[in-house]
Amino acid sequence: LVREHPGRVLASRLDVTDEASWRRVVAAGVRRFGRLDVLVNNAGVLHRADLAEETADGIERLWRVNCLGAFLGTQAVRPHLRASGHGAIVNTLSTAAMSAWTGHAAYVSSKWALRGLTKVTALELAADRIRVNAIVPGPVLTPMVVPDDDPEAAVRLARTPLGRAGLPSDVAELALFL
Repeated sequence: LVREHPGRVLASRLDVTDEASWRRVVAAGVRRFGRLDVLVNNAGVLHRADLAEETADGIERLWRVNCLGAFLGTQAVRPHLRASGHGAIVNTLSTAAMSAWTGHAAYVSSKWALRGLTKVTALELAADRIRVNAIVPGPVLTPMVVPDDDPEAAVRLARTPLGRAGLPSDVAELALFL
């Protein structure tokens, strides 16, 4: 994208779980473009483990990326979104934020937490004229959700309402709209 849109795209490394990393990337963006209008929190990780095999480290790793990252990002951009007078935040959840799945305690609980964080953020930032929305996709055709070595993927995805996985472009188009 940087090569395709010179001057319009800034590429930067970001550890979403690190407050200093957020400050650095946000500052670089504001320096480059003069303002910030939108934050899309789309970082996410997934692993499967039954409760008996799940570990505290596994739970914490997913929570730090899937929920804490969005929290830190929101804090880092809030002053800039407030200054824009019409800021927007879009958090990518999952249908896991609305239901429960066996073997996914870490993922499901992190997405329920992000759903709650999204609601609280929407209420608290409304006075600053910052819109906060959530995208809640089902399975999306990415290696994280549908690994190449998943023999049951076709059967599982055929049971979704569309009979297929969503595409990354489906989610991207909705994020652009919001």
